[in-house]
Amino acid sequence: MTEWKDGIAKITLPTPFPVGDVNVYLIKGERLTLVDAGVKTVECWNSFKEQLAELDLSPRDIEQVVLTHHHPDHVGMLEFFSESLEVFGHPLNERWIHPTEDFFQLQEEFFKATYREFGLPDEFLPFLSKLRNTFKYSCNRSLTGHLVEGMNPIGLSDWQVMETPGHAQSQIALFREKDGILIAGDLILAHISPNPLLEPPTPGETERPKPQLQHNDSMKKLLAYPIQRVYTGHGEEVTQLAELIDKRLTRQHERAMTVYSWLKEEPLTVFEICKRLFPTVYQRELMLTISESVAQLDYLSSIGEIISSTSKPVFYQARV
Repeated sequence: MTEWKDGIAKITLPTPFPVGDVNVYLIKGERLTLVDAGVKTVECWNSFKEQLAELDLSPRDIEQVVLTHHHPDHVGMLEFFSESLEVFGHPLNERWIHPTEDFFQLQEEFFKATYREFGLPDEFLPFLSKLRNTFKYSCNRSLTGHLVEGMNPIGLSDWQVMETPGHAQSQIALFREKDGILIAGDLILAHISPNPLLEPPTPGETERPKPQLQHNDSMKKLLAYPIQRVYTGHGEEVTQLAELIDKRLTRQHERAMTVYSWLKEEPLTVFEICKRLFPTVYQRELMLTISESVAQLDYLSSIGEIISSTSKPVFYQARV
């Protein structure tokens, strides 16, 4: 039964993705606000309407949407809402939720060049032309306004925006200081560690982001706030936050040190490391597994444990 708790209603919706259900949240503020918007499927939309009805609400009652980040399972259902509904989020959402042909081409060119640098054989490159298919469950609309670090969103005067990039460059969280509640998107999940997903350089930049390093920093940032409960994008709430952050950081370091042990034996490319880390799934989940693999190398580079070649593809090896 969907119900209100502390002015927040959690609504859990089905997705077609391996991650399973996604959580969206209603907040009773000065405006009735929906945080995140599920995926673009009729099944998701019908489930949403049914759970709203349990609160004696309908989609027409929602006055605005705030996005924690741009991934399809958090934005796609916007397609079913009125075009007049106001949508707010970090400015880096825009190119993903309202994509242009130029952006599709930029994305394909970035991943083609990057995957060659990572040592992927040419046989894997044709799938890049299908990248735009990943938007089938997303939406096509623009932000009404932008949310950045320290802002109080319109209609949510009790809530403060925190920028928390890593899992997505566009990711933000909402913090309510009076009771220590954080609505965190996919920054921290109780049951799994979010993927540090590779993205093209942000507008105006030439270097790709290093999402694992950002993700680690974003988790550590939370430790400075008196957070009592975290409402997450998937799964259950988190209450023992400091302990979970320590667990996630430790596990990531251990995985990186496994990679380091291989690099002490021989130089390897990102693709070769990917095949070792994910021998049974790398072909089926190439973007996820490559992102996870280069994440460990970015981390090892940041702590000074490895060096890389200037050749293409790039080989990594332990620093002597």
